[in-house]
Amino acid sequence: MQKFKVGDRVRVVDNQKITIGKIDVITNYDERCRIITNNEIFWTDIKCLAPAQALVKVPQFVADYIEDAKKGVYNTLAAAFNCHTKNWDVASWLQNFDDLDGLDYDKAYKNQELFARAWLDGYEVEMEPLYEIVIVKSCVDRQLLFEIGETIEVHYESENEGHWKQCYTEAEILKIDKYDDTNYWQFAVPVEKVGDDE
Repeated sequence: MQKFKVGDRVRVVDNQKITIGKIDVITNYDERCRIITNNEIFWTDIKCLAPAQALVKVPQFVADYIEDAKKGVYNTLAAAFNCHTKNWDVASWLQNFDDLDGLDYDKAYKNQELFARAWLDGYEVEMEPLYEIVIVKSCVDRQLLFEIGETIEVHYESENEGHWKQCYTEAEILKIDKYDDTNYWQFAVPVEKVGDDE
C-alpha cells in the first residue's frame, strides 16, 4: 500500500467520484485521513487514495487571467481559450510562438495543454526571478537603481529605508529599458547572488 503523509496532494476515489485534495490529518489507528479541497473537508479511508498529478506552474499573469475568467463571462475552459486573444500576454504564452522552430507545431500547443491542466486541476504560480540593478558594486555601499514613486533613480543602497523598490523582474527591467532608451539589463544581478563574489 502507498505511504502517504500530511500535505500530500491526492486523488480520492470514493462512491464512483474522483476528488483531488490535500491530506490534512492521518489517523494511524483506523487508517483514515482528512482531506481538504477547495469546496469541502471530509474523512476517507487511506485505501481510497491515489497520488495526484503535480500542479502545473504558470506565470502570475496567467493565474490572474484564469481567476478573472472563472469569475466573468468566460467561465468555461472553451470560452477562455476562445477569448484569450483579448489578453495578448496570455495569448503569446498559450501559443508559445517564441518556441516555434520552423514548422514544429507541437511546441505551439505545449502551453495550451498546461493552461487546460491549470484550469481544470489547479496550478502553482511560478516565482519569477528577481534582480537588482547594481550600477556601482562596492564593499562599503552599492549604488542601485530604485523606483521612487513614478521615477527611476540611482542612489546608494543605504539611503533606502525600505520604501523604494529595488528588486525587479526581467520583464520590468526590459520595460524600463524600452521606455527610457537605456540598457539597465546589463547591470542586472539575480537577488540570490547579491553580495556573492563573482
